[in-house]
Amino acid sequence: MRIIISGDGDVVFYLAKNLAEEYHDITVIDENEEHLEYISNHIDVATIKGSSTSLLVLKELELDKVDMFCAVSKSQDKNLLTASLAKGLGAKKCIARISDPTFLYRRDVYDLQKLGIDEIISVETLASKEIRRLLRETAITDTFEFAAGKLSLIGIHLTGNETIIGKSLAESSRLSRDTDYLTVAILRGDQTIIPRGDTVFKSGDHVYYITQPKGLTKILKSTGKTSERVKTIMILGGGDIGRSTALALNRKYRVILVEKDRKKSFELADSLKNTLVINGDGRDVELLEEEGISEVDAFIAVTGNSETNIIASLVAKSHNVPKTIAMVENMDFIHLSQNIGIDTLINKKLIAANFISRYVRKGRVTNLASLPGVDVEVVEYVVHSKSKILKSKLMDLNFPDDAIVGGVIRGKEAFTPNGDFIFHVGDRVIVTFRRGADTITNVDSFFE
Repeated sequence: MRIIISGDGDVVFYLAKNLAEEYHDITVIDENEEHLEYISNHIDVATIKGSSTSLLVLKELELDKVDMFCAVSKSQDKNLLTASLAKGLGAKKCIARISDPTFLYRRDVYDLQKLGIDEIISVETLASKEIRRLLRETAITDTFEFAAGKLSLIGIHLTGNETIIGKSLAESSRLSRDTDYLTVAILRGDQTIIPRGDTVFKSGDHVYYITQPKGLTKILKSTGKTSERVKTIMILGGGDIGRSTALALNRKYRVILVEKDRKKSFELADSLKNTLVINGDGRDVELLEEEGISEVDAFIAVTGNSETNIIASLVAKSHNVPKTIAMVENMDFIHLSQNIGIDTLINKKLIAANFISRYVRKGRVTNLASLPGVDVEVVEYVVHSKSKILKSKLMDLNFPDDAIVGGVIRGKEAFTPNGDFIFHVGDRVIVTFRRGADTITNVDSFFE
């Protein structure tokens, strides 16, 4: 596909990187020459210096030959205008990043398709949804549902006391004899491992499973984890993400929101009727203790400062908070913070880039999940009548070594496939694979 991306931030970089790895023809437009130079030095894409709202620039791009135009700058107005102009000049599909979530919630009133905009995304809304999803289970670090929970991707951090430590994947499988979950990836320090039978579990590993609902209890038992119900949540940061998260959660949970800015605190208190808003610095340990951090079940740090979020989450962890979630803007912090004990990290730029990547691959791909700091994708494919995966049993398909079929959804049933598994037309297949152009192309080829 020929795809053009316009913008001025990290969302552009991660989106271009994701799509370039899939051999798409990518062009990035930006007025910032340094940003374009950085992109050119790290990704094999074309770059154009100029304004995305300039008709002269847009006409040079031959937009009638463009499959998708993604306007993802930090300016909502610029994105809406860019996407509308691109559509008018012939681009087949146009996506615009917005900052006002009203456009999302009131699509019946604000029909942007009349302006030629096919899809809109709100980075802050996507991040808030990610947080709400992660709160479903305190014992696991990551979770993502496929087909309304028929299969789930979950992450578990091994601390050293688990019975599977020192055992290979084959040994632990023989001991449990469970057929309703599968180990699909391991993060060990900075190294991502696609596990095989002789892979040995070690203390400190982040282990990722694809599981049926009944498999979750068995995974928690085998790893010695206990699930605790979330009742009280403390949110640090009253920006767009903190506010929307509190608004979505305060009817189901008791929510405490800590905001440093005094004026914003009063505004939040007025608009969040079911939330206790505290004006104070989240780095102040004494303040957090006074507000009962030891009594909360989950701590969510979503200020605009990665260091503050990491430090505050570590303070929460030291007070035995079962679940900590930190928003990390700087990707360099991701491995560091995971290794020092924070349960889950989110990066809103990656979330947005993944959402658009899923939209680009719409058709054979119905769902796509990426894990912060883990060099894998988890993709839900649909099997079509001409798909190559129908030709043989799974063990005879010569499936890529860097990929694992973790689960299959067939109608109302979910399966954890073994080597003898035979696929049917209409199956939704969950595949975990290491990122990289060759692997992505190879796996995709089985479902075309």
